[in-house]
Amino acid sequence: MSELRKDPVSKRWVIFAPERSKRPSDYRKDKDEEVKVDLEEESGKCPFCEGKEKTSGDELLAYEKIPGRKPNSPGWWVRVLENKYPALQDESEIGKKGVGIYDKMNGVGHHEIIVETPKHHKCISDLEYNEVEKVIWAYRDRYMTLQEDARMKYVLIFKNYGKDAGASLEHSHSQLIATPVVPKRVEEEISGARHYYEFRDRCVFCDIVTQELADKERIVEENDNFIAFVFFAGRFPYETWILPKKHSSNFENITKKEVMNLAVILKNVLKRIKGALGDPAYNFVIHTLPINGEGQHYYHWHIEIMPKLTKVAGFEWGSGFYINPELPEKAAKILRDTNIE
Repeated sequence: MSELRKDPVSKRWVIFAPERSKRPSDYRKDKDEEVKVDLEEESGKCPFCEGKEKTSGDELLAYEKIPGRKPNSPGWWVRVLENKYPALQDESEIGKKGVGIYDKMNGVGHHEIIVETPKHHKCISDLEYNEVEKVIWAYRDRYMTLQEDARMKYVLIFKNYGKDAGASLEHSHSQLIATPVVPKRVEEEISGARHYYEFRDRCVFCDIVTQELADKERIVEENDNFIAFVFFAGRFPYETWILPKKHSSNFENITKKEVMNLAVILKNVLKRIKGALGDPAYNFVIHTLPINGEGQHYYHWHIEIMPKLTKVAGFEWGSGFYINPELPEKAAKILRDTNIE
């Protein structure tokens, strides 16, 4: 059973998931690791591929290509599954308790996999726009379901693409983890946004949108509903944010038109990153307001895309500073100029 433990200094919660533990030898790096091929996937045994539904576990949600399709069978656009090796599990009550000066609770939550396509060698940047829309709707629909669990405080949707970004399987998929606490990173954003609002009586994210539209030099792409730009103070080279142009604090309130335009800008930005940078590994996360949380006036949901181009080393871990070798203005121009036709 997983459990959460709280750092009494930083107030950060850490998930301990012994079910996912490796043997000590599994942590060692093979010098030929970079050239190895996943033999399971090469031999056609990928559990996420169409036709392998029985091996991947029961689906929680599926969008069907074939009307009347039976669960856990071929003929789908997107499938959502329980993670077979979850960081958190839906098994018990939260069970908060103190251990001397320390606090801990049961590792209660939800950990799900969103399989974005039945096609093994395709990723979001390769899909048609209407296929990306279905992925976004799956995010939204699962969010709406999980927010009904009174134990949960936050639903984090994220994607690890490539081995260096933490992906353990090549087949394109995203993940969703619902937690009984609000992540520290999100709390810090909300706190900063609240302080800005108290000082200026405006949403800081709305002001960022206004600033980027005025400056133009960091914009990668925009449409009626969204703007994508290389973030002015990005921690990583080519760190790109996607924000709704109109103030919106909750991702789950996204409209049909917004889903269509988000699909376009998300696919295009990922395609630009792939084309300009040689298909790098990346992570993206969706930050939204916590479930039933305060901050409707000053928080603004958004997507952060972080290509894995540099290593986080001792200075960064020790100081909290990041060293970014690429100016956002230059990075944005390179992405803008990348042909995605």
